[in-house]
Amino acid sequence: MAKVSSGRQPLAIAVIGGGKMGAALIKGVLRAGLTTPRRVWAAEPVDALRAALAKETGVNVTADNAAAVQKARLVILAVKPGVVPAALAGIKAVFTKDHLLLSIAAGVTLAKLEAALPAGARVIRAMPNTPALVGAGAAGYAVGTATTANDAALAQKILGAVGVALEVPEKLLDAVTGLSGSGPAYIYMVIEALSDGGVAMGLPRDVATRLAAQTVLGAAKMVLDTGLHPGVLKDQVTSPGGTTIEGLHALEAGRLRATLMQAVRAATEKSRLLGTK
Repeated sequence: MAKVSSGRQPLAIAVIGGGKMGAALIKGVLRAGLTTPRRVWAAEPVDALRAALAKETGVNVTADNAAAVQKARLVILAVKPGVVPAALAGIKAVFTKDHLLLSIAAGVTLAKLEAALPAGARVIRAMPNTPALVGAGAAGYAVGTATTANDAALAQKILGAVGVALEVPEKLLDAVTGLSGSGPAYIYMVIEALSDGGVAMGLPRDVATRLAAQTVLGAAKMVLDTGLHPGVLKDQVTSPGGTTIEGLHALEAGRLRATLMQAVRAATEKSRLLGTK
């Protein structure tokens, strides 16, 4: 098996796409000490994004995808789905058995990624989310037909450098997209609505938004740190005849749970549709 890194040399990484998610992963791996700036090559066609990446992280930048891949062993594909065919066509000639591709392009299947590269290409498909920008991401990933246990462990380290990463069968990645991939937008709406409620009850906007955001953060941390079911934690807050049960009754009347479940379902189905194109 060809190793992604060799000896004591830091991991050599090429990142194709220098947008928000590509930049987040670069910053995450550097922050976690998984490699050094001089061992990272970011390929990005937009001059301003290249300049910003070089200034913020000190990594090597280029507009040439193939040149970046030739310098690396791990290739992170961080472009929009519609750009994937052209990006892979541009690196196919220089993609070797020593390379591992980690794709975060939404809806692009392992089969399509593998078909666009030389036979036997080692490929992993992942779905991270935007809180990776602040080191609090949630990602699911699935391994391809030629990947090894070491490859999966590397993907775990890379994605784990910017949050939580869980391996799932590829057929569940659309559900990961619908839940955690799109989920931050749902929670931003919840925070905004809670803040609006606080303002309606007389709180200043800045105070209401800060309280709402911290409440969501604290509740999430309680779930993760205690390992208790959310329903158990909910009941711990809910006193008989108290204020919380009145609020919960209003949420049930508004079908909050059914609406959030439907949001995950709708986003999952959209992800599946994108994968067929």
